[in-house]
Amino acid sequence: MASAPAAANRIELEIGGMTCASCAMRIEKKLNELEGVTASVNYATEKARIDAPDGIDPAELIAVVERTGYTAALPKAAEPEADEEDRPDPELTSLRNRLIASVVLSIPVIAMSMVPALQIDYWQWLSLALAWPVVLWAAWPFHKAAFQNLRHGAATMDTLVSVGTLAAFAWSIYALFWGTAGTPGMKHPFELTVEPSDGASNLYLEVAAGVTMFLLSGRYFEKRSKRRAGAALRALLEMGAKDVAVLRNGAETRVPIAQLAVGDEFVVRPGEKLAADGVIVSGTSAIDASMLTGESVPVEVAEGDPVTGATVNAGGRLVVRATRVGADTQLAQMARLVEEAQSGKAEVQRLADRVSGIFVPVVIAIAVGTLGFWLGAGFPAATAFTAAVAVLIIACPCALGLATPTALLVGTGRGAQMGVLIKGPEVLESTRKVDTIVLDKTGTVTTGKMTLVDTVAADGVDEAELLRLAGAIEHASEHPVAQAIAKGAAEAGPLPAVEDFQNVEGKGVQGVVEGHYVVVGRAGLLEDWTLELDPALAEAKAAAEAEGKTAVAVAWDGEARGVLVVADTVKPTSREAVAQFKAIGLTPVLLTGDNRAVAERIGAEVGIDEVIAEVLPADKVAAVDRLQRQGKVVAMVGDGVNDAAALAKADLGLAMGTGTDVAIEAADITLVRGDLRGAADAIRLSRRTLGTIKGNLFWAFAYNVAAIPLAALGLLNPMLAGAAMAFSSVFVVGNSLRLRSFKSRSL
Repeated sequence: MASAPAAANRIELEIGGMTCASCAMRIEKKLNELEGVTASVNYATEKARIDAPDGIDPAELIAVVERTGYTAALPKAAEPEADEEDRPDPELTSLRNRLIASVVLSIPVIAMSMVPALQIDYWQWLSLALAWPVVLWAAWPFHKAAFQNLRHGAATMDTLVSVGTLAAFAWSIYALFWGTAGTPGMKHPFELTVEPSDGASNLYLEVAAGVTMFLLSGRYFEKRSKRRAGAALRALLEMGAKDVAVLRNGAETRVPIAQLAVGDEFVVRPGEKLAADGVIVSGTSAIDASMLTGESVPVEVAEGDPVTGATVNAGGRLVVRATRVGADTQLAQMARLVEEAQSGKAEVQRLADRVSGIFVPVVIAIAVGTLGFWLGAGFPAATAFTAAVAVLIIACPCALGLATPTALLVGTGRGAQMGVLIKGPEVLESTRKVDTIVLDKTGTVTTGKMTLVDTVAADGVDEAELLRLAGAIEHASEHPVAQAIAKGAAEAGPLPAVEDFQNVEGKGVQGVVEGHYVVVGRAGLLEDWTLELDPALAEAKAAAEAEGKTAVAVAWDGEARGVLVVADTVKPTSREAVAQFKAIGLTPVLLTGDNRAVAERIGAEVGIDEVIAEVLPADKVAAVDRLQRQGKVVAMVGDGVNDAAALAKADLGLAMGTGTDVAIEAADITLVRGDLRGAADAIRLSRRTLGTIKGNLFWAFAYNVAAIPLAALGLLNPMLAGAAMAFSSVFVVGNSLRLRSFKSRSL
């Protein structure tokens, strides 16, 4: 197919009605059959990304999806103020109601069928009364999907579930009304014998109801997890300012952010978010851009400097001229990056679905072949139908329904106890082949907070006095660097009062403390007072800045007295975490928007050899993509808004629970404790859980495959089938419960 023309435009559709990855592939195939169209359908996010020739009508694309048996619609306009989490989801509500009903009705049916002591007179009719709503109403999503698949000549696990449950139910109806199963006082004796039967006394209501209950539980929890796919985008949109103080005719007028236009000048006071990207017209300040850039030190800005929307004004009053608003801002561009990264992930495919494409048609073919063989051999029709239906019933995935949900339930429960939150089954598959782990620096490897790390006093100056006087005057400032110094000084003792405090915009602070006129700030502030650092202090300042730290000069009474060094410090557990990554076969890479000197110092401190520094949010996505194109399977650990797109782009995204909601929502796994060692635990637990699911699936399928020949030969006693199915389910549950013994290496 020729590449799309330059005029091609991208159209996004929201897809409804998909039940497994094969549904996504079927829609994708139909869309790609259109001339000039390149489509990618993502089962996890329930979206289709379509590159189509310019001028194509989206209604034509929607019609193709609908003819394929699914629903499609153009995305609704974003509404940041709306609380999406509280909005009802009709599909999720319907699944929950069906699941509750199936649990309440199925458990008594299973108990009566498996425990002879509970089989009172007419118990079989009570079972029918309880089972029919489960099979016909609660299981309707499976029957509907199977019918849609049939219309398009396809078969999935839904097909097998629908055929198996309806076959079990239909044969039970036959046995009750036209056989001997409806006789008062009839028992299902617990006989583990293998002998031919005409099936007239066999009931399979517990199979039909139980399979429905188990698979509905898995479908419900999967749907609930997928509903959160758009939360990262909502969180990003909500980070921006909601209104803005625009200068109109010399007066401030507060208007909604939507009314801000390019060229408008607006006022930003200390502590407020910038409403849009722009250029400073007047004022000086420090801008805290850590949520967007990851840079731990606030950036000093003055007239003519560019600023970014959603960052926070940490200093003085600013007047900014808007240069980019709405969808053109960097925040909006980051939202698009997250969305594209999520949509670009490989389609989620449950392990059970991977074999269903072969397993389902083969089972149906065996059932038909069995029916034909018995009829052709001259046996009664009842015997032939018994054997054929037995094949469908024994192949119906009872243990298969438990294989993924139980392991996931136990594994995620154990993870939650350890402070590791795993979002869904698709996450586990991502951990299997991960060989590279990319670590954000600020807030992930480091604390993300400025800390006083060194005090250098001039000859003859008492270090405690230097800290006390500098800390006292910095305590009166709101600047993050000043607050770090004040906090460090306060730990050594109480701070004295300050008089005549003055904030010198962009340079530092000054005032009177204990009778001394104290000046604290940049070297430029000391130069205004014709003061210079002596060679030893100048060398200490230069050495600190060479390592990417922030050095603040202190002077009083007309003489430079010392230098205070502030930096973002490494978390105590980070070095151990990096060692654990290496132990499980991962190559750590440090990725940060901070300057190279800082990044290399931090990397050396924790044992990371590969460092990628001074990157913008879009560059972080590009860095992850570059590693993936090199053949690496990449996990990403981050905590900031600037990491969200990269977390979504990575094969496995892990967010620190101490970070922003945007990062947490974009990631696959959340580390509640904010301890980087939890990332190693998360990957080990995910791999162990995935291994358990695979083991469960193997035994579930092995049970089906081994029992199908017996069913085809007419040798399946219903109690034997029930006991074998129960044993298979118990085995799967027991195997899953072994995950509770998983131990963290961080404790």
